[in-house]
Amino acid sequence: MTSRNEQLMELRKKQVPQGVSLLNPAFIAKAQGAIMTDVDGRELIDFAGGIGVNNVGHCHPKVVAAIQAQAEKFIHTCFHVAPYESYLEVAARLNELAPGAFEKLTMLANSGAEAVENAVKIARYATKRSAIISMENGFHGRTLMTMALTSKVKPYKLGFGPFAPETYRIPSAYCYRCPYGTSYPACNCACAEKLEDFFTGYVSAEQTAAVLVEPIQGEGGFITPPQEYFSKLQKICQKYGILLIIDEIQTGMGRTGKLFAIDHWGIEPDLITTAKSLAGGMPLSAVTGRAEIMNAPHPGGLGGTYGGNPLSCAAALAVLKIFLEDGLLTKAEELGEKLQKRFNALQGKYEIIGEVRGKGPMLALELVHDRQTKEPAGDLAKKLTKLCYEKGLVILSCGTFGNVVRFLMPLVITDEQLERGLGILEESLHEVSGGR
Repeated sequence: MTSRNEQLMELRKKQVPQGVSLLNPAFIAKAQGAIMTDVDGRELIDFAGGIGVNNVGHCHPKVVAAIQAQAEKFIHTCFHVAPYESYLEVAARLNELAPGAFEKLTMLANSGAEAVENAVKIARYATKRSAIISMENGFHGRTLMTMALTSKVKPYKLGFGPFAPETYRIPSAYCYRCPYGTSYPACNCACAEKLEDFFTGYVSAEQTAAVLVEPIQGEGGFITPPQEYFSKLQKICQKYGILLIIDEIQTGMGRTGKLFAIDHWGIEPDLITTAKSLAGGMPLSAVTGRAEIMNAPHPGGLGGTYGGNPLSCAAALAVLKIFLEDGLLTKAEELGEKLQKRFNALQGKYEIIGEVRGKGPMLALELVHDRQTKEPAGDLAKKLTKLCYEKGLVILSCGTFGNVVRFLMPLVITDEQLERGLGILEESLHEVSGGR
């Protein structure tokens, strides 16, 4: 007799195109905190968090209550047609909390890609320039513009061209695989300074509207720049009147132990994009930035029918309250310390772990076949995710070579759930590495 999961998988094949991929074959019936339960009643420990969406956990009671309360009042009016207070409240909170000792404004949209699209529109309008520079290994979405800004070709860009023009990429601060063949700190963070050279051979500074970069590259493999990287990058941008856009879609909302990951580097970006965990699972994104830049586009130039949906705004206000009043940022910091200690110990035990990197609880393991050659072990990462799933743990791989295992567990995970999950991870690592 076939299981319910198998039945649904057959239905999926008949009704949904193959381009909409599935990483695991379990269809979820319910989820709470850091535990998902599939349609056959099997429990799964969630170390993926809906790809960084469930920082406050699945179905947080305060988020659910906020959504229910709003649903009883009204579900949609379109903010452009019949505005409502919760949109203003979310904008005000983000303006207050985002880094920068200057006046800020916020617009709301639906997805991370939509936030990036709007940030690009705003930057181009405000600067009257057209070029956007992003980073190698970066990921910003799957729409036409965000595909152009995204680095990895397969599966995100293969066969979908031509792409939006006037987008360029420079090497990122991938210290483990330095694109310039140097090593940190002797390199003096040359990858940031190379932006000056880029203006000579690829696109002029006078033509460049913005540099777009993730504090920690998500899909790219949790690549984490050195401490001085962003200050150097920002100084070059300021020298030429170029805006610095920080993409906090995966890193934001407490993922690194701070509400905004860029706070680890102590700089104040011109524009910040947020999404994913902003509304606890509801579709909501935002662009927050300097008031004079955000106000540049003419009335009607920004927006959309569903942007800042009332249910999503209610959820976002609940999420921000949870972080600020329930001590979740402190818990995130503590979780990060636990994970860093455990992963460092695993690196000392298993040769296939080439590097442990990230900040706070946003950490990843880069797997290699040989620590000297750093040959990417994408095959082992794939095997590891499969083994963990079979044992009841959901993890994700990422990285340009598919050899990085990333961890995005809900920050509300209990100690018992965390220990069970880490136990499954180590047991699976042992099997995959052959004890190496």
